[in-house]
Amino acid sequence: MNKIFLYAFVLAGLASCKGPSEEEKAQAAARTPADTVTTAATSVDLPAPYATESVTKRSKVIDWPAGRTPVVPAGFTVTEYAGSFNSPRWLYVTPNGDVLVAESNTVPTNPKKKVAAALNLDPSRSLKPTSANRITLLRDTNQDGKPDLRATFLTGLNQPLGMLVLGNYFYVANTDAVLRFAYQPGQTKITGPGQKILDLPAGGYNNHWTRNLLAAPDGSKIYVSVGSGSNVGENGMDKEKRRANVLVINPDGSGEQIYAAGLRNPVGMAWAPGTGTLWTAVNERDELGDELVPDYLTSVRQGAFYGWPYAYFGQHEDPRRQGEAPELVRKTVVPDVALGPHTASLGLAFYDQKAFPAKYRNGAFIGQHGSWNRSTFSGYKVVFVPFHNGRPSGPMEDFATGFIANEEGKQVYGRPVGLTVQPDGALLIADDAGNKVWRVVAANSGK
Repeated sequence: MNKIFLYAFVLAGLASCKGPSEEEKAQAAARTPADTVTTAATSVDLPAPYATESVTKRSKVIDWPAGRTPVVPAGFTVTEYAGSFNSPRWLYVTPNGDVLVAESNTVPTNPKKKVAAALNLDPSRSLKPTSANRITLLRDTNQDGKPDLRATFLTGLNQPLGMLVLGNYFYVANTDAVLRFAYQPGQTKITGPGQKILDLPAGGYNNHWTRNLLAAPDGSKIYVSVGSGSNVGENGMDKEKRRANVLVINPDGSGEQIYAAGLRNPVGMAWAPGTGTLWTAVNERDELGDELVPDYLTSVRQGAFYGWPYAYFGQHEDPRRQGEAPELVRKTVVPDVALGPHTASLGLAFYDQKAFPAKYRNGAFIGQHGSWNRSTFSGYKVVFVPFHNGRPSGPMEDFATGFIANEEGKQVYGRPVGLTVQPDGALLIADDAGNKVWRVVAANSGK
């Protein structure tokens, strides 16, 4: 059987069930007509639901040609920091400057996806039969911008993502639990047993297996992001307990509370420099058309509700949850910055150093993993949102592009995800499809 045909056959049943009828689409548009929402930094045009057909367009990853890199603005240089990873999805810089790379990926549970993974039929390289489940340490001992020590820091994990050093512990967020390990600054390998301090709900729609960690500025709490288990609650909201939330716990795992809810898939989390405000990048829902729903960057208020699954980008009711929770629709908070529909905006890092030009200082970089539910590719790049006095001060702009090789052929070289800023001011970009970590530096550091 032709491989392309076999791939299409195997994955044919993986999309959601039959879409709405034309009459249902018209009714949805009447209930939630086109709208323009003005936020602090942007004006966002929202078409009516189903204004365009829901489209599946998956990328085909091809290898980066020798000598080719992502494209960055004039005045910046990008180089390969390290390569030969197995899905390097997330990055963390330890207090002593080591870079930790979480290598993990989607593992199929659906029988059809298992077949696709086993036969290597997924051209996007997202679907693999197993996950590396490893954290790799990179150390640049002579400060020349290239790691000269590479070591396996921790293995035996279960789809790890978020990492954190707090006190004398190293924390890691598996897809199903938060673990902590005894840790001393500078060590290159975790050898002692880990302690599970928190169970987490596992599984999830597309890439919603990721769990991130962030410490409070004073170290008194740990924030844990948990994405939804579905696109829009189609499996029943009883399956979504403790999901689509940012949770908060004590460092020993006790005292769990829901910090904020209705966040479909919050992954990147960070504190805006000079403030006590938590921000997150949120991957929004699918199958309402090309331009719905925009992913977003937002500040996160304790006790706030951000809409999922009942409403989107403010009080716009999702037609698939029509009439179910009007009180939650009314209290839905409008997010701060629209990042484009279906971009898979996941990574988040505030620029808290001084090596980049002044316009970038204290602003936010977002890693956009790239679309599958849009007729033209969106995402597949790193974008930047300027900030002033702790608030967004303008719309997003492209920063690192060049990941798309040939849109007509659906070919991409890589897919950026996690981001981090090194102590010397360089920006690191995890490219989980290209199996590389890229490093961006400014030509005129400090200016």
